[in-house]
Amino acid sequence: MHSFEVTGGKKLHGEIIPQGAKNEALQIISAILLTPEKVTISNIPDILDVNLLIELLGEMNVKIERPQRDTCIFQADNVDVDYLRSETYRRKSGRLRGSVMLAGPMLARYRRAFIPKPGGDKIGRRRLDTHIIGFEKLGAEFTYFSEGGFFQLEAPNLRGTYLLLDEPSVTGTANIVMAAAMAKGTTTIYNAACEPYIQQLCKMLNRMGARISGIGSNLLTIEGVDYLGGTEHRMLPDMIEIGSFIGLAAMTQSDITIKNAGLDNLGIIPDKFKQLGIKMNFVGDDIHIPEQQTYEIQTFLDGSVLTIYDHPWPGFTPDLLSIVLVVATQAKGSVLIHQKMFESRLFFVDKLLDMGAQIILCDPHRAAVIGLGREHALRGITMSSPDIRAGVSLLIAALSAEGKSTIQNIEQIDRGYQNIDERLRKLGADIKRV
Repeated sequence: MHSFEVTGGKKLHGEIIPQGAKNEALQIISAILLTPEKVTISNIPDILDVNLLIELLGEMNVKIERPQRDTCIFQADNVDVDYLRSETYRRKSGRLRGSVMLAGPMLARYRRAFIPKPGGDKIGRRRLDTHIIGFEKLGAEFTYFSEGGFFQLEAPNLRGTYLLLDEPSVTGTANIVMAAAMAKGTTTIYNAACEPYIQQLCKMLNRMGARISGIGSNLLTIEGVDYLGGTEHRMLPDMIEIGSFIGLAAMTQSDITIKNAGLDNLGIIPDKFKQLGIKMNFVGDDIHIPEQQTYEIQTFLDGSVLTIYDHPWPGFTPDLLSIVLVVATQAKGSVLIHQKMFESRLFFVDKLLDMGAQIILCDPHRAAVIGLGREHALRGITMSSPDIRAGVSLLIAALSAEGKSTIQNIEQIDRGYQNIDERLRKLGADIKRV
């Protein structure tokens, strides 16, 4: 097990380029199973979760060329469907929640699929009901094997239908869209997720020959087709990493430029950081965060304490609430963080309290942050990363703190952030992997 040793209190300076979007990558790479033709994908993030998915595809007998580290050419013309029944697949795919995304394309093309018990972050319940119910309404039948902890799905006849999702799940929407793309007839999905990741997937599928309309809205219509062909696709910049870098710059009083940020696809993310008092300049497609001595949290118009909460797109992504919480610890003013979607995601605040932050954990979903206003710095401690986003939040806290911090279980951070220690060192951070 590796750790990060961080000596904080250093101001950073320079330019950084965000990686490709992790949450988009898991969907897009799964979609290559829909066609026997070549699919070229670029701007792939070089992170553990994505590399594990690519490795799984290779073991399914998908041909993979990697001319560059951020580019793969896939060809799924001879998929070993029986491999998905193996104990090796169940064990390896169980380490990666994103492996659930293989079910939609496998049902569409091969009429059977296997879903392991979800792995990944320990941030509370992340149910598969939306996926399973959607597949059932398309005509699939499932069997749950409790001894192995996996679902087996079979659908000799996938047929289009009307679906009203009980929640606008991003992965659930993507999985159902991929299955419906090759079903007989028309599928309508209402209350669909409409994140840029879903928009990217739908645009890619249309280039492959799918017929999807309503892209960008919560009402998708998919006319099933018999065949999908090859295509080329480039990932968007990772909006969560961009938000993380904005928070990092503010906390460390640094001057950082985020290059090629994909501003058109960031939604309200910049506005939420502005509510914390963080200044930003937008130059072309770049975001420049100037050095700030202090930043002050806004209040609502009636003077009441600001609340920042997560909400389905175009609302604020839950993946950045941990970052916002940490950044608020050194702001002037107070804010209530309301994490609606996951009941365990705020449990990392005990580490911040040990560092000297002033936070009241009201319940599993809400935390009140009383900003220190830089009256005194956080102090370095030894801590462990519970999930990807909390891990990076603690890393940001450590980089702003006085003294030395040790962050353990950094494999969680590596799952979502590409070579983060090397990239931060180029900005002047004192961080090493041990």
